Amino acid sequence: MPAPRLVLVDDHALCRNGLSDLLRQRGGMEVLAALGDTERVAAVLREHQPDLLVLDLRMPQTDGLTLLRRLRAEGIETPAVILTMSDSETDLATALRAGVRGYLLKDMEPEDVVTAIGNAARGELVVAPAMTLKLAQLLQSGPRTGNRQDMIASLTERERQILDHLARGESNKTIARALDISHDTVKLHVRHILAKLNLSSRVEAAVFAVESRVGPGSR
Repeated sequence: MPAPRLVLVDDHALCRNGLSDLLRQRGGMEVLAALGDTERVAAVLREHQPDLLVLDLRMPQTDGLTLLRRLRAEGIETPAVILTMSDSETDLATALRAGVRGYLLKDMEPEDVVTAIGNAARGELVVAPAMTLKLAQLLQSGPRTGNRQDMIASLTERERQILDHLARGESNKTIARALDISHDTVKLHVRHILAKLNLSSRVEAAVFAVESRVGPGSR
């Protein structure tokens, strides 16, 4: 399997360079660029087409989520993980609504950060252990309406299959291969699933599926 290819964006040189070294030396990953500002991010992503963007949340020019929204508006769909000092539930919620693949904290053990970023680059959903309770509370208090079983019953058989794969943390490409359908078809189904379940991100969909024990044929 080829080494994951990453782009890092963090305005603190010590953090940026230290993380680059860790990911290369301990994680066996390829860091294509480590940027200290946001001006060149879009051009670098278009040029290199990395597997993952690792993004700081608080930066002086443009905060990470504003940058991510701008990239999506420009049609750049590189999966992103937030790496931040903020353990705020509000920041977590905002990041999930922006569709990030993960939310990690800078005070995690270095080896855990490397492992989590590697997993995210391979298509998994990752959340810092310290944030899992806040994620659960956020989902419990989220704007869901209706009975869980009624919501699940609103899904088609194919949508339940895809939701089951989302619960395993699989990427759209992996799901497409497993179900022998196109990548674009998976993306369309995921959008329909989020709309029907009144959820805002793949992370929320995965947690919903695990909590509901959703699988093909579930009713």
